[in-house]
Amino acid sequence: MSGSPPPPPPAVARPRHERAPAAGTRLAPDPLDELADRLGGFVAVAVHPDEIAALLESDGMTDDHIRLTYGRADSFALAEDLYARVERRHPEPQAPPAPPWHTGLAGCLLRGLVFALPGLAHVLAAPLLAGEHGRYGLPAGTVPLLAGAVTGWMWNQALAHRAYTWLGLGDRPAAARALLTGAPAGALAGTAVALAAAAPGETPAAVFAAGQSLYLAAATVLLVLGRERALLHALLPLAGAVPALRWDLPGPLRGVLLITSLTAAVTFAALVLRPGTGRGARGRGGPPLTASLPYGLFGLGSGLLVLHAGLGDPPAGGAAAVLALTLSMGPAEWLLHRFRGGSLHRLHTLTTARAFRRSVTGALALCLGGYLTVLSALTFAATALWPGASWPTGPRLLTLLLIGAVLWLGLLLQAFGAVLGAAAVCLLAAAAATAAPAAGPAATGGAAAVLAALTCALLIRPTAHRP
Repeated sequence: MSGSPPPPPPAVARPRHERAPAAGTRLAPDPLDELADRLGGFVAVAVHPDEIAALLESDGMTDDHIRLTYGRADSFALAEDLYARVERRHPEPQAPPAPPWHTGLAGCLLRGLVFALPGLAHVLAAPLLAGEHGRYGLPAGTVPLLAGAVTGWMWNQALAHRAYTWLGLGDRPAAARALLTGAPAGALAGTAVALAAAAPGETPAAVFAAGQSLYLAAATVLLVLGRERALLHALLPLAGAVPALRWDLPGPLRGVLLITSLTAAVTFAALVLRPGTGRGARGRGGPPLTASLPYGLFGLGSGLLVLHAGLGDPPAGGAAAVLALTLSMGPAEWLLHRFRGGSLHRLHTLTTARAFRRSVTGALALCLGGYLTVLSALTFAATALWPGASWPTGPRLLTLLLIGAVLWLGLLLQAFGAVLGAAAVCLLAAAAATAAPAAGPAATGGAAAVLAALTCALLIRPTAHRP
């Protein structure tokens, strides 16, 4: 009869050897219930059992312990049971998550500007560095300049990582001490490499490379310690290069502008490093030096790719391409912050692993597409403003965008700790472009595809986004 309650299930006869518990007997608590209560807050917000398995393993639970205590085969089986037992609860965050990844667009644009302004120093110094003979088909003095610059990029990238590690530990004096020790050493290394690479007649270029190495060391100090405005003020004398794009300036005036800017940068860096000179600033032992090596290798690979972007075009067009790439690093950094902050927000709002994967993949495509759009706009703007620069052809623009994609994806992987893979891919692409310039676009395209695959494989996992 419809609407009547279903009949009760038939009684099941209990085997003779199985005794029913006596009245009033209390059953032992289930260990899994106790574990679910203890980890309930974390399990409730997990979007996949793998997150719970990672937590169990980080707590030191071995498979033997799990089998003996909870009767499950391993941490993954136990995580699946906990995931099914605890109800999903994803409350809206009360405050913006992960403040270290929350930054404004203005600050990132300022960093992009201070990345690009040092290029004006080369405009001022160009007549001072002119020579009769060059090597490898390059203008005179180019080899020592490039050798010093690449050395500085590699050294200072590793140094910045070490200093940022100290800042992450909350020890600013120790970060200042690391910079106080490493920055002068980097300047000396860049100078030594430039002098060793200089041929007879390239002494002015080697001297300029020494000043460039000193500037890179000072700029690293100011950028790591958050003094972008001080660095911008130090670079203001280089604005004198803007008239030099159209008219000839006296040699002494060019030299004064260069020396004034370099002196200001070094002075500001010395002032902000005063906390590193204190007796109590030595701090703890810190991370091993080898931990910063992959970041230096990534700086080497990415720096070589940027140089190929400039050397692959006629001089004026190459300069415009490098200017566009350096200016784009500001928006690139902001988009990295946006992606990281959005990923942390998704961990608190999405309830399934599938929804998380779809959302992260869409955000990744949107941020990368946005960066390439900005890079294209900057390329056309720099070409229009740079005297003598020709409009980029389709293949040249495609190569530049591929280099931009490699840089952005590499920086993203670096931000998530996967710097070794990013460094290896960038170095291989740079080596292929150096050995066979005609294969440069293919090598860069292959590097972009590999980095995109690595990024998707890593970032669709919720555990990769845990702070």
